[in-house]
Amino acid sequence: MITTFAAALNTGLRRAMDDDAKVVLLGEDIGKLGGVFRVTDTLQKDFGDNRVIDTPLAESGIIGTAFGMALRGYRPVCEIQFDGFVYPAFDQIVSQVAKIHYRTGGKVRAPLTIRIPFGGGIGAVEHHSESPEAYFAHTAGLRVVSPSTPADAYAMLRQAIALDDPVIFFEPKRRYWDKADVDFDAAPDLPLHRARVVRAGADVTVAAYGGTVATALAAAKIAAEEGHSLEVVDLRSLSPLDTDTLAESVTKTGRLVIVHEAPVFAGLGAEIAARITERCFYQLEAPVLRVGGYDIPYPPAKLEKHHLPDPDRILAAVDRSLAA
Repeated sequence: MITTFAAALNTGLRRAMDDDAKVVLLGEDIGKLGGVFRVTDTLQKDFGDNRVIDTPLAESGIIGTAFGMALRGYRPVCEIQFDGFVYPAFDQIVSQVAKIHYRTGGKVRAPLTIRIPFGGGIGAVEHHSESPEAYFAHTAGLRVVSPSTPADAYAMLRQAIALDDPVIFFEPKRRYWDKADVDFDAAPDLPLHRARVVRAGADVTVAAYGGTVATALAAAKIAAEEGHSLEVVDLRSLSPLDTDTLAESVTKTGRLVIVHEAPVFAGLGAEIAARITERCFYQLEAPVLRVGGYDIPYPPAKLEKHHLPDPDRILAAVDRSLAA
């Protein structure tokens, strides 16, 4: 079935709620409005306002309430309306949600999924185009994932909700309207923590996640016309990282370029570069390179095209890698 990224998420939520009466949704404007991106459209009408709960504009309260519900046997799915609004909930997530399993010696679990639209590319105003994934990937006790396609959006959301661990689920907002074929009855073809090679190649590995996977694929298509073969790896999971899949690719190509929208300094790319350098030092033919946002607060909408990685910037890094 051809569907959009947002509609695939909606179907994933609907089926999770059909399968388990303990799955409840909480968030700002997710009920009557159906969410600002319409991901929860019609769900309150079909499941009622006790299971699709419109909350006050208080992210700390949303996560705190959901955490308490998770401790009482529910499987809450929270929506943080925009990435830049997650910071009021940061204390709840890092100090409470992430630590409960370790703090109780595994006796208490928190099956809580926190959906966060993230990244730029939609011309939004200040605080609406952040990339805070490194904060959460750095936090032990959280799983952090980001799908890049409608099929993965559906499958990975179902997997996240079914887990007994807290999951930060980053949704690339500029991909909400991308369309693709999704088999809603198929079992997931990969575990939640596994990366996927989405384009095979021989010369350079390009690793990306979320909204930048499509950008990396566009770069690979251009590179092919210029005689270079890029292998594109969709990381999918940011914590834990599937280093095995990535190392296998780099062992084959001997080169790695990492792409993400967040600033390069202390971003996910730094951790990936360190791991691959440690793992594949004798196979690398060139230094690992990173392409990301600049080390500035996210710029105004009119300037974001200069800030976000594009195929030209990725190909420039590929050229530097091949020239090394």
